[in-house]
Amino acid sequence: MKINEDASSKALRRGDLTEGPVMASMLRFAVPMILGNLLQQCYNVADTLIVGKFLGPDPLAAVGSAYTLMTFITSILLGLCMGSGALFSIRFGEKDFDGLKEAMSGAFVLIAALCLLLNMLVFAFTDQILWFLRVPDEVWELMREYLVVIFYGISATFLYNYFASLLRAIGDSATPLLFLAISAILNIILDLWFVVGLSRGVAGAAEATVISQYVSGVGLMIFTFIRKPELRLKKRHLRVTKKCLKEISGFSLLTCVQQSVMNLGILMVQGLVNSFGPSVMAAFAAAVKIDSFAYMPVQDFGNAFSTFIAQNYGAKKSDRIRAGLKGAIITAVVFSVLVSAIVFITAPLLMQIFVDGSETAIITEGVRYLRSEGAFYCGIGCLFLLYGLYRALGKPGMSVVLTVISLGTRVLLAYTLSAIPSIGVAGIWWSVPIGWFLADAAGLIYYIFNKKKLSL
Repeated sequence: MKINEDASSKALRRGDLTEGPVMASMLRFAVPMILGNLLQQCYNVADTLIVGKFLGPDPLAAVGSAYTLMTFITSILLGLCMGSGALFSIRFGEKDFDGLKEAMSGAFVLIAALCLLLNMLVFAFTDQILWFLRVPDEVWELMREYLVVIFYGISATFLYNYFASLLRAIGDSATPLLFLAISAILNIILDLWFVVGLSRGVAGAAEATVISQYVSGVGLMIFTFIRKPELRLKKRHLRVTKKCLKEISGFSLLTCVQQSVMNLGILMVQGLVNSFGPSVMAAFAAAVKIDSFAYMPVQDFGNAFSTFIAQNYGAKKSDRIRAGLKGAIITAVVFSVLVSAIVFITAPLLMQIFVDGSETAIITEGVRYLRSEGAFYCGIGCLFLLYGLYRALGKPGMSVVLTVISLGTRVLLAYTLSAIPSIGVAGIWWSVPIGWFLADAAGLIYYIFNKKKLSL
């Protein structure tokens, strides 16, 4: 039920994206998110860079493969938080602040319980996970040593992403950026200290990451409740009703499935890459970090776009939704084309950031990956917008469908093409953009035929 606007409600409305210039509002909100997630990538990139330079190719392969695994595991929590964030944004757009706080309470309980279960499972099945990933013998112990430590940071990942999603839903994308900046700098300092100064190897790199994650997660939680009193819950908000839980589950679980399917497909590709040996593993590990940095801005722009759409959907402002969609597509395509050109031209130099110049085989394979896949970032840029659009319009199931198309194509083609001797590992790289463009086509066709049903 909606409530009369009081001081608390007015404080919440400061992050309102349903008023003002469309693209200016969206970009102003998006920039801190982009900067924040670029900093978040620094966690594992710092590990990769320092491990690759000071410990060598095998530790680099271990940490790089662990990154792909952790991306899959944390994507489950990220999907739940993003889905809840879409519901928070809609409630905010409706100006239903009691409903917002009830959703906050229910989402926290649900995600925290799933986080605990996930943490127990990964500790119990570490060896089975390594077997599934087809990790070579020479990398097995190093990767296991890294993972046993890094798993302790899963709860910190939940805390950060939950409170970051909450703050972004009410239009505050700057505060999560601040905490990520602090923890990213701390991570680099601790990485150098533990790996180089204390000679703690890959375990030291993991310890630095976990400590930094808790600084950002716990710190953001404390900040939210101290500096955002309008978000503090009262006793009446602590009840978890069947209706509220159904709404949260509808948004969160399907978004979780979408994120998990996406990263499960990537994990399956990682297993295939691992079968080609440590050199290809190391090339993939380094190239994926470059890849992540290259398209991360457009991914976060898609998430900001989703919050913008969700708030305006709740406020029933279809004109702003259509204007935002048009402007977002132009922005994403132009940015993606520019980044593709930069990555294609500078690929050899980018690889040498992570890999010593003497490792010519690793650099050559990494360059081939970046020039095969990185030339088509406009495909993934448009796909992120489609994910955000359907999540914001209460159609997270469509995001799952698009993910299945994209990743299903990627996995199927990767295994099929790489088995052909004349193509080999290059087939894995080319399967990526093909999957992106097929999913884009499906999402566009659905939009064209369902505009009226989507109230657009």
